[in-house]
Amino acid sequence: MSVPATLAVPVTVAEIVRSGFVEGHHYGSIVVVDSAGGVDWSVGAVDVPVLPRSCNKPVQALGMLRAGLDLPPQLLALACASHSGEDFHVAGVREVLAGAGLDESALQTPPDYPLDETARDAVIRDGGSREPVLMNCSGKHAAMLATCVANGWDVATYRQPDHPLQVAIADTFADMTGEPVTTVAVDGCGAPLLSASLTGLARAFRRLALGLDGDDRPDPLAVRVADAIRQHPAYVSGSGRDERELLTAIPGAIGKAGAESCYAVALPDGRAVALKCDDGAARVRPVLMAAALERTGVLDESGVDAEAVRRTGHVALLGGGQPVGELRACF
Repeated sequence: MSVPATLAVPVTVAEIVRSGFVEGHHYGSIVVVDSAGGVDWSVGAVDVPVLPRSCNKPVQALGMLRAGLDLPPQLLALACASHSGEDFHVAGVREVLAGAGLDESALQTPPDYPLDETARDAVIRDGGSREPVLMNCSGKHAAMLATCVANGWDVATYRQPDHPLQVAIADTFADMTGEPVTTVAVDGCGAPLLSASLTGLARAFRRLALGLDGDDRPDPLAVRVADAIRQHPAYVSGSGRDERELLTAIPGAIGKAGAESCYAVALPDGRAVALKCDDGAARVRPVLMAAALERTGVLDESGVDAEAVRRTGHVALLGGGQPVGELRACF
């Protein structure tokens, strides 16, 4: 069995520190590109394909816009989302579906509870159960269905890689990353999952942030995606999520986290960070991003709430219910 190249040369990116003792490590890769798209600095394997998971969603949303999707900013942000399943998220998904003349039965997301604990508890308390509309990817799927309706494409097979929708999305993804898609896997939501290197992913986010296409020419549709994320960060994640706090703390930034400890953030001047932790630990993802932004000098810049950024990257380790350690970036 072959071993992915990202795991072949492990690089320590964080230490697990308990009571002053380093009890373990996280390994991963990080890349920062400059405003022109060149690599500023990197750690680990950043030029080999990975599966960026939900970090792909803003680029997928751009592919849908190019294919004829038309949504207002807050619903376009929801198309980019791994949402928390709060009431406004669920209402937004239903609005996208209704605008396309569809209902929840068209969704092919697996049934799930909301990611947000309060929202999940409310569903259970009210006698509810797992539903496709509550699954965190339902905004993306609703937008996919709306794109199909706009083009007269079959809605029953919209998740298939050879469907015209998915072909259009893959073309946009390759255009924005500047790389061929070498692997098409199946994401947790059942939709196609396209591979890219971390460098390619960072360059795609750079282009979105600057409103450019894959040839670095002005693209008003890329501007729409970036502005939707900037204006409605809570729709992209949730009202209590670290992603929303980070985007709020850095004016003009865009970003998207993904499963398996993937994360991409772009600044308004086009600098962008993409990272992945090899073990997929969700807890270390914001730690790495906050540290990467600090190393890049972002926290010293005017208008940035440095303490809020640092706060997103603080993960306490508990002992007896009290903080006794932390995850510590070490790159």
